[in-house]
Amino acid sequence: MGGLQSGGGTSAVAASAHAGCERFRLTDPFITRRTRKALAARVGHPDTGAGIPEARWTRAMTFESLVHSELFVSALLTQAVGRLGLARPDAVRRRDCHGDLADTADELARAHREAESSGAATMLTALAVPYLDLESVPDATPVQPDFAIVCPREEDGRTGGSWLIMGDAKDYERVRARIDDGRMLKGFLQVALGAESAAAWSGLPTGMRVHRHGALAVPRNAFLQPEVVVELLDDHRTEVRARADERLKAKAELGAGFPAETELVPYVARLTANFDPRGCVTCNLFSYCRSELRNSDDPRAILAEIGIDRLRRPAVAGLVTGESTDGPAPRSIVDQVRSTVTGLPSWTGRLRIDPCGLPGTVDLVLVKSDASALGVHGVAVRKVGADGPAAWVRRVFPDPQSPFTRRAVMRILGAAVRELREAGVGPVHLVVPDRSTADLLATAADSLAGVELSRLRWHHDLDSGRPALTFDGEPATLPEPLHDDERLAVSFLLEEDRARAMSLRTPIVDVRAVLATHVTPGGPAADAGRLDYLLTWAEATDPLDHREVSDVIAQQPETPGARLSNVVSDAIDKARREEDPAAYEALVGAALDYRVQVLERAQRVLGGVGASRLREVHRVLEADAQEVWGRRVALQASDLVRFSRMYSHWRNAHVDLLDADRKCFDQLTCLVDTSVARDRAADAGIRELALATVIGLDPVRLDVQSRRLGDGAEVVALHVGDRAVVEQPATTFKIQRGSFKLGRLPIGALRRLDGLEGLLWDPEVVPDLAVGDTLVLADATWFTRFKSGHELAVKRPSPDDRSAPKVTCTPEAYAEDPEEHQWCCRPHTVAEAEWADTLAERRSRGELNPEVWPPLVDEERFDVRAPEEVPLLVVPMPVPDDLTIDDLD
Repeated sequence: MGGLQSGGGTSAVAASAHAGCERFRLTDPFITRRTRKALAARVGHPDTGAGIPEARWTRAMTFESLVHSELFVSALLTQAVGRLGLARPDAVRRRDCHGDLADTADELARAHREAESSGAATMLTALAVPYLDLESVPDATPVQPDFAIVCPREEDGRTGGSWLIMGDAKDYERVRARIDDGRMLKGFLQVALGAESAAAWSGLPTGMRVHRHGALAVPRNAFLQPEVVVELLDDHRTEVRARADERLKAKAELGAGFPAETELVPYVARLTANFDPRGCVTCNLFSYCRSELRNSDDPRAILAEIGIDRLRRPAVAGLVTGESTDGPAPRSIVDQVRSTVTGLPSWTGRLRIDPCGLPGTVDLVLVKSDASALGVHGVAVRKVGADGPAAWVRRVFPDPQSPFTRRAVMRILGAAVRELREAGVGPVHLVVPDRSTADLLATAADSLAGVELSRLRWHHDLDSGRPALTFDGEPATLPEPLHDDERLAVSFLLEEDRARAMSLRTPIVDVRAVLATHVTPGGPAADAGRLDYLLTWAEATDPLDHREVSDVIAQQPETPGARLSNVVSDAIDKARREEDPAAYEALVGAALDYRVQVLERAQRVLGGVGASRLREVHRVLEADAQEVWGRRVALQASDLVRFSRMYSHWRNAHVDLLDADRKCFDQLTCLVDTSVARDRAADAGIRELALATVIGLDPVRLDVQSRRLGDGAEVVALHVGDRAVVEQPATTFKIQRGSFKLGRLPIGALRRLDGLEGLLWDPEVVPDLAVGDTLVLADATWFTRFKSGHELAVKRPSPDDRSAPKVTCTPEAYAEDPEEHQWCCRPHTVAEAEWADTLAERRSRGELNPEVWPPLVDEERFDVRAPEEVPLLVVPMPVPDDLTIDDLD
């Protein structure tokens, strides 16, 4: 590996997810002069899993090429300059620096002169800038920002130099219309590295200053069309400067020639690893660090291996050493460690409240393409009616990136939902194997809803004799309207997006999360994020070796969720590139078959778990909510409104509704789940619950571990030992219009008597107790009480019916009285027509792009370009051997 590796992709230690690990920092190629992948092979644990799928790399390179493309340069440049409040440039230029230091210096000087002399702004691409404090080291590789903008800098109303705005391009996926904050932070840290390096470079022209803000180009929609986000870099630059100084200091302390080839193995072994099985899996040294823990003589090393937090380890160390423990730990962590040691799963004893397998559910699995944020290779759907599950409907899509593929997925799903609604079974639940599947579907629905709303506006423009224009004033091409089944699926998925704000709503059911509430496997908790890993433990009758299970699952070519393994992703991508449809269909078909098999296994395991008496409560609550959604669909009023675009007053009006929803959810969960109730009762911040131990039976005396629930407090026992009181045959249960009423419960006041240990408890209904039993007590005032002394009720929250059609609304209601019905059942066609008229008026006054300055931000992000302008993927390039997914993210 030639040269001092200080910049480019290998300099990202300052912006890396692993920068808190000493072993990661001090094995930087800047110090070892070797890539971490080469280093891993040298120390005997070659990395086979931290690479980048070829399709994912192609997508990243495609997006970078679009950022550099003449098609988007003007828009990106003006967005960045305008959002920083700078003057509108008189002209726009683009220059390529070819990744060369000398070319970068020359282009910076030319751009600076153009800014001063003619007021032009220049976007420079493929820059090379000396890494911080290494300008004098001739063989040090440079920092390589994707782009930078040079524009005039005004002082006292005249140009007094130029600004250098550093930038970077990241093809981050928008999940449910937004990009994760953690990813944006990493992106801006890399921008800050370029800004700090440029500010320290002597090659910067006199009069050019590095701006305090930076620009990050990210995809604005599923078509990879870029947009710019700007952010103040002061804190980011301070952090990258500290990291850079740390690297330089470490290099100086070790010496220029250290470590030599013979010193590598002991050098790496001496470094302290901050191992986390969830976060470290993308590091090239993951296998080495994990093997170190697996081979350790210290039995407590297994706690670090399976990812137990450092502060929690003393509380569970006794489970692996045989010694006493130090303090309490959550039940889930205790069960994880116990399962790891015994090799058998830990069942929570909770009964089912999920709808999986019931009539009204739709099972769905899909295979996501790494080449596109919303690309789908194939999908399989099965509806469950009153007669049981139907046959699986499978589709393989030859063009996974096409918008028509997304619409085809929606049509298949919509048809299943429609047939269930027509059959009168419900409420409807979509059952998926992981959260990524749900996120992809909801994100695709969000995109299609935005396109459909744009189509409605453009259609009205044409009907009004106006040209159809995008937000930025470009000619628009009208897409085809959504089919009825497509619109139904899109609306259902948008309803799920809104429902995520509610704890009790479950339009989409993640079967992995459901199974995880019933069983805790051994091994790393991160591995339990895979449904097939969780199932291996749930189906186990003989002890398992958690390490063997982890290794076997990790080496499998197929995965149970939406995303593909690197091996299969590369194979599918190769079959598409080589135009081999038979191989492509076989590979996608095999991926679908595996996902179907895993989902069916999960439902069989869940079928062996008993149903809770409160299962019907959750079905009733979902049915209430879907009744409101059904009115939205029937009247096509607010059925395509995306949750991310709701008005602030709508959100504010939901505070009380959300509080009621959360309280009901907490009460129902504590009634049915002993583990959750115990953990919450042990939490000093939870005032409504407490743990108690039975210390006497005649009379009943309790040692209550609470300062609040004491003498005079009226309490109800929710759990006796591992038994949920609500599930006992003697407990009565009734679903009422405004509440869920429970009777024959052990409710009574706590009293303190002089001379007696503990508190007396004299409930109206006495449960079966034994000395030493652990009880979970709840403050009876947390519920609705009755005079009977043995009954409580959980208040039934109202459904979210704000800004939704009322029961009395009809298809003609809005037309007959628009003022009365403008906030309930106004159809989308009317709403979008009115908004189109407003936009046309503003455009005629010069208040919209491209006339207005600074440019307005299109928060919708769903304008559609003409088909010939939709960018195609670049020619596939080999994935650099030394990069991991962290370098892209």
